[in-house]
Amino acid sequence: MATLQDMARETGALLKDRGASIAVAESSSGGLVSAALLSVPGASAYYKGGGVIYTRDARSGLLNLPPEVVTMRGANEEYALIVARAIRDRLGAEWGLAETGASGPDGNRYGDAAGHCCFAVAGPVERSATLETGSADREANMWAFAKAAIALLRETVSGES
Repeated sequence: MATLQDMARETGALLKDRGASIAVAESSSGGLVSAALLSVPGASAYYKGGGVIYTRDARSGLLNLPPEVVTMRGANEEYALIVARAIRDRLGAEWGLAETGASGPDGNRYGDAAGHCCFAVAGPVERSATLETGSADREANMWAFAKAAIALLRETVSGES
């Protein structure tokens, strides 16, 4: 089984080498994205901070998002991109990374099945993606979501398509 450091070692090195910083807002991965990025020795060189934005109260309180965003449908790429921009700007990072979805065992209130997750990276380049694992296994989905979010960050920062 891959460790947290295995998931983020390459991405952390890439951010360090480029002198770039990252801020993270995650939801259904429950902090695993930040934990992975922080498990890499020297993470203080690139990790500005982050939070688990799991509720509408967190959207408002931690990200200071306007009411129309606080109440909008989460777990879609548009929302993920708004949150990635917000966390980037709030913490003064070059890059923002957001993750939002339904880890399971049930779907979310928006009608998405368990295993649905959206990610976005906002910085000099913006990208978003959706993952459908097809699984109701909550913990497995959380790990899959974190791995996919970090992969999208690495691909975006490195300029891969």
